[in-house]
Amino acid sequence: MSGMFEPAPEPSTELGLLRVLSKTASVKASPLILGGMSIGDAWSGYLGSMDKERAFELLDAFYEAGGNFIDTANTYQNEQSEAWIGEWMKSRKLRDQIVIATKFSTDYKWYEVGKGKSANFCGNSKRSLHVSVRDSLRKLQTDWIDILYIHWWDHMTSIEEVMDSLHILVQQGKVLYLGVSDTPAWVVSAANYYAISHGRTPFSIYQGKWNVLNRDFERDIIPMARHFGMALAPWDVMGGGKFQSKKSMEEKKKSGESLRSFDGISERTKIEVKMSEVLSKVAEEHGTESVTAIAIAYVPKRGMFFH
Repeated sequence: MSGMFEPAPEPSTELGLLRVLSKTASVKASPLILGGMSIGDAWSGYLGSMDKERAFELLDAFYEAGGNFIDTANTYQNEQSEAWIGEWMKSRKLRDQIVIATKFSTDYKWYEVGKGKSANFCGNSKRSLHVSVRDSLRKLQTDWIDILYIHWWDHMTSIEEVMDSLHILVQQGKVLYLGVSDTPAWVVSAANYYAISHGRTPFSIYQGKWNVLNRDFERDIIPMARHFGMALAPWDVMGGGKFQSKKSMEEKKKSGESLRSFDGISERTKIEVKMSEVLSKVAEEHGTESVTAIAIAYVPKRGMFFH
């Protein structure tokens, strides 16, 4: 009984220093998110290959280091990502310890039913939302999703339909918190004002592309998030793996390894090379060779509630 009131031990790494997600979502999550886009082998032509054994090793290492925040989407790796993460959580009996975020909007059934026959498996309509959440719950082997994102704004579905439909899922307990990804700040603002004024659940977290080279995020998204007390979850923080030191690139060239990217472009642009040189110089000043560590360090220095 006395042990109940003793303080928790210090985490083995800073990844275990959990923080409140945002002002409107008090769930406690690790400061860095494990992205699930590469968990699977269906997209090996774009992202390399990761079999299930290695995926489980990655997930184990993340959890053992203190991480509990995992991000995926209905479409990643043609649905393998959600399925493997769900299998891992069940096999390790860790569902209750994990904060799982997934997304809907993208057509996740095109590879199965064929292009032109999957129109209602994408977009932000109530129908698309319904079938996607139904399938995500099955694949993740859970009865609730901690954070459900709109993956992108379809510019067809009304704000009213989107926010009303999402709120129903929250009321049903199938979803706990709402997020929005890669959507204009004015849309998110309008949606949150609608939700707040009509007793609906607002968005608590925003996910978007942001790194030391692509800084559009700083113009409208960060001020909007501060206004609404939203968390921010940037993606592409390491420039899609293209922020590399000269030494690192030479080693890749010798080994025959090329840079991978979802758009299929393996070569770096002139500005990516120049930015890598600057990051290498900063890394040297801080006594490290890691360009990616410097790129990552840029992001959380900009404010609160970054993951």
